[in-house]
Amino acid sequence: MRRLKDNALSIAFLVLFLACLAGQAVAGRLDYNERQLVNGGEPVSLLQYAFSSDYAVDVAENWQSEYLQFFLFIMVTVWLVQRGSPESKEPGKEGAESDQEQLVGAHARPGSPAWARAGGARLRLYSNSLGLTMGAIFLLSWGAQSVAGQAAYNAERLADLRDPVGWGSYVTSPDFWNRSLQNWQSELLAVLSMVVLSIYLRQRGSPESKPVGAPHSATGIEG
Repeated sequence: MRRLKDNALSIAFLVLFLACLAGQAVAGRLDYNERQLVNGGEPVSLLQYAFSSDYAVDVAENWQSEYLQFFLFIMVTVWLVQRGSPESKEPGKEGAESDQEQLVGAHARPGSPAWARAGGARLRLYSNSLGLTMGAIFLLSWGAQSVAGQAAYNAERLADLRDPVGWGSYVTSPDFWNRSLQNWQSELLAVLSMVVLSIYLRQRGSPESKPVGAPHSATGIEG
C-alpha cells in the first residue's frame, strides 16, 4: 500500500490514459464503420480498427503535439521568465545555472545520480536528458503520424478512384499540416493559459499553483 500511495499520481494518469485510449478505439470504430456503410464499404471489427492507419494517425497526431508542448516548455523556460508565474524561474536566474546551483560535479550530494557526479560528455548528456528525450519522442511520434497519415490519406484517395501519393508528397500536403497545426495551436494556448492564469489565480494544495496568500508578483514558488 505504501508503494501504491507513493506512486498514486503516475498510476492514476496511466489508468486514465489507457481508459481514454480504449474509449477512443471504441468510438473511433463506430464512427469509421458509419462512414464505411455510407460509402458502401464493409464494417471492421474492433481489433481491425485498433491496428488500422485511421486509428494510428489519430493517436500519433495527439501524442506528437503533447510532447512538442513539453519539449518547448522545458527548453524555453531555461532562458525565458514570466514574473509572477509559478511555472517560471525568478527573473535574473535565466540560463543553465552554475554547477553549485545544479548540484553537479564537485557539488553533488550523497543521493545525487551517478552521472551528476561525472564530468565531460556523460554530465552534458544527463544535464539535457529530459529535453532530449521529450524532443526524440516528439520526432518519433510525428514520424509515425506521417506514415499512418499517408496510409489513411491514400485509402481515402483510392476510395475516390484517385492515385495514391508518396510520403514526401503527403508530408508537404495540407492534410498533414492541418492535422499538425490544429493540435500545436491548442497545446501552445494551454501552456500560455497556465503561465498567465497562475499569476492571478490559485488552487489550494496544488504544486502547480502558488500558495493562496502569495503576492501576484511572487515568481517560481509553489504551494
